[in-house]
Amino acid sequence: MRNQITPSVSLFQSLIKQKSKIFAFIIFTSLLHPNTVRAASPETAPAELKNSLTQIDAAANRQDVNAVMQFYSQNFTHSDGLNRQSLQQTLTQLWKRYPNLNYRTELKSWEKEGDALVAETVTQITGTQRIDGKNMKFESALRSRQRFQGQKIVQQEILGERTQTTAGVKPPTVDMKLPEEVRIGQSYSLDAVVQEPLGDDLMLGAAVEEPVRGDRFAKPAPVDLELLSSGGIFKVGRAPLTKGNYWVSTVVIREQGMTTVTQRLRVVEGGRPSK
Repeated sequence: MRNQITPSVSLFQSLIKQKSKIFAFIIFTSLLHPNTVRAASPETAPAELKNSLTQIDAAANRQDVNAVMQFYSQNFTHSDGLNRQSLQQTLTQLWKRYPNLNYRTELKSWEKEGDALVAETVTQITGTQRIDGKNMKFESALRSRQRFQGQKIVQQEILGERTQTTAGVKPPTVDMKLPEEVRIGQSYSLDAVVQEPLGDDLMLGAAVEEPVRGDRFAKPAPVDLELLSSGGIFKVGRAPLTKGNYWVSTVVIREQGMTTVTQRLRVVEGGRPSK
């Protein structure tokens, strides 16, 4: 997939500049311990765990970065490259630009592991923003597992991630289909189908694959828009030869609006890559 040429459409330019900020708040809400545990139901979770999750959401909704960071250990680590200091800086910059984010976290399961509590959650993030005179809306669903020690978060990583941003008067409705996990070297299909009929409108689009790294939050990959002759984007990609996490994004622009969908793709070891 191509990801090297700066786009020429002004609406797309204004929104793609915001992509690093969107990825930043995605990282903030996903908290994990990497080991698999046997989980218990959320109804049996300790009160301190439920209270911590509730207070984190409340602090994030107030955009009180100091209150949020009280729940993070000084030795906090993240597999995507963030530490406590870089996370705080990211949140501060994000909330200056996006004053209307809403966080809602649901506890799905939990487990006690020594002196730690390991919880799997799903966080919904919604928000609106006006950029260059255009209304922008985004929605994220984030599945994560998180490790608390002494009511402090010590490790985090995203298990599943999908974000949609729309802009304009009538953005296209896009149904993107992509696997969450593939083996190294394996081919995979990406379909982003536009639900509305094309009619006489012109439609531009692009697909981007980029590695999930801490240094990419502030420097999102530029993309090359192409004229689409059919009702969406249909690609066959091949997973890298090294395991890791990647963002796969599709961008579709019509005269009255734009839609971007981003999903995390996990590349794992196992067997011989498909040919």
